[in-house]
Amino acid sequence: MTSTAPVTAGTLDVPDGTVYYEIRGSGPLLALVGAPMETAPFAPVADLLAAEYTVLTHDPRGHGKSVLNDPAKESTPELRADDLANLLTHLGLGPAVVVGSSGGAITGLALAIAHPELVQTLVAHEPPVRELLEDRVELRAVTEDVIATYSSGDLLGAVRKFFVMTGLDIPEAALQQMVGGERDTRTAESEAFFYEHEMRGTSGWIPDIAALRATPTRIIIGIGETSAGKFCDRTSRALAEALSLEPVIFPGGHGGFMETPEAFAKVTSDVLAD
Repeated sequence: MTSTAPVTAGTLDVPDGTVYYEIRGSGPLLALVGAPMETAPFAPVADLLAAEYTVLTHDPRGHGKSVLNDPAKESTPELRADDLANLLTHLGLGPAVVVGSSGGAITGLALAIAHPELVQTLVAHEPPVRELLEDRVELRAVTEDVIATYSSGDLLGAVRKFFVMTGLDIPEAALQQMVGGERDTRTAESEAFFYEHEMRGTSGWIPDIAALRATPTRIIIGIGETSAGKFCDRTSRALAEALSLEPVIFPGGHGGFMETPEAFAKVTSDVLAD
C-alpha cells in the first residue's frame, strides 16, 4: 500500500474563522481527524491510504493554520464537527469515511450525531470519553489540576501530569525535548488554546448514547494493542459497551498511526472493506 500522490492544500472560511486542509489521493473520501493534532503527524498514514482513498486532513480550529476570529472562543466537539461538516460539504465527495483519533474521535462522534448524512462510517480510535468512567469525578479534578498547572506557567509540569493521567509512557528526556527550548509563537498559541479553551470541553464531553445508537453511521471503536488498561483503553471499552459494539484492535498504542503507519493503514483498510 503505497502512494506518491501530490498534496493539494486549501483553506475554507467558516462562520468564525478559517480552516486549513490538505487533500491527497483519489477514490472514496476518507477524513483523518485529530484534536488538537494537526495535519503533519497524519501525513505518513495519509500517504499510504491515498492509494485507495481521497484523503482529507485538516488543522482543527485554533491550531496550525486554522485561525479563529476570536482566539479565546472555546473549542467544543460540536463546533469542530461543524467545521468538518463544512469541509466535507465543500469538497462534495461524500458521504465520507471518518477516522478520528483521540479528541478527533470525539469530533467524529459529534459529527455522526449532528450530520450523519455526511459520514458513512466512523472509526473512533481511542476517544477519551471520560464521563463514561466510574472514576470520572476524580478524573475531572485531575483535568482541572493539569489546566491550573499550565495556567501557572509550568508547561512541563502540565505535560507531565497530562501524560500521567492518560497513562502514556513518555520518557523524561522526550518530555524535556517536547517542551524545552525556544517556542515559536504559533506553537505557544496552539498549546495555550488546547489547555485553556479545548481540553476541558473535549474531555468533559458527554456522548448521547441514544443518538449514537440511532445514527445510520456505521461506528467502529478502535483501541491500540499496547493501550491495555490505560485511560483511552478504558474510555473506548466503556463506549463500545454502551453501544453494544466489539472494539477492533489496531497496531500500536494511542498514536498507532504515527508509530506504525503501514500496519495501521492496513488494518484500517481491512476494517473498512469488511
